[in-house]
Amino acid sequence: MRTENVVRRFLDAVEARDCDAVADCFTTSATYANIPHAPAVGPAAIRAVFERILPRCDQVRWVLVSSAYDGALAWLERVDRFWIGGREYAIECNGVFTVDPGQARLRDVRDYVDLATWRSRLGGVLDEPA
Repeated sequence: MRTENVVRRFLDAVEARDCDAVADCFTTSATYANIPHAPAVGPAAIRAVFERILPRCDQVRWVLVSSAYDGALAWLERVDRFWIGGREYAIECNGVFTVDPGQARLRDVRDYVDLATWRSRLGGVLDEPA
C-alpha cells in the first residue's frame, strides 16, 4: 500500500471521529507525538489521545494545505478544524508521518502545533463536561 493511502486512511478515521479506526492505523509499537507533549506509544495510548477530543466534536475536518511524500515518509501542512458545541476551532499544524510499508500502518507521527495558539483558540473547552 502506498504511503499516501496509509496516511489518507488515518485522516479519514480522524474525520469519521472513529477512535478505534484511528488506533488501527498504527503498528503495535507506534508513537504519536503531539509536540510539545510526550509521545503516546502503542495503539491503546494513541486511541486515548484521540478519545479526549474526537467524541466531543460534532464534526472534524483536517484540511491539507500542502503535502510531500518520499518513500515511507509524508509531510503534511494542515489546518485542523474541530466543531464542538456548534462552534468551530481551527489550528494550523505540520505533521511528519512514517509508514511501515510491510504492515501498511503508521509507525511514527509527529504533529507540530503552537501550543499557545491552541490554548488561546480552544481555551478550556476540552476541560468542560461533555
